[in-house]
Amino acid sequence: MPGTLEDIFSGKVFTFDISQAFLFAALVGVIIPALMIFLSVGLPAKISRRTNIIIATVYIPYMLFNLVGEAWPHMFLGAAIEVVLLILIIRYAWKWPTSQK
Repeated sequence: MPGTLEDIFSGKVFTFDISQAFLFAALVGVIIPALMIFLSVGLPAKISRRTNIIIATVYIPYMLFNLVGEAWPHMFLGAAIEVVLLILIIRYAWKWPTSQK
């Protein structure tokens, strides 16, 4: 979006100062979904089921928060697809068995 690079060069993202804490939070925001791919297979079924439901439930408002302020149509499309996928994750995890065979 126009002006975004200039804001980043001046040390701001949206209204947040780019700091070690901001960068750490952004990294966690990216690591958790990537880690969930492995954890869905690596954790016992009961824990995996609960973890997927909790993480997906937390990520829906997080995804929608990213639309605050000036958002372009491609951002709404991306958010809509991600929210639908998170709802599907919740739905499928809810129906998972609580133990593996």
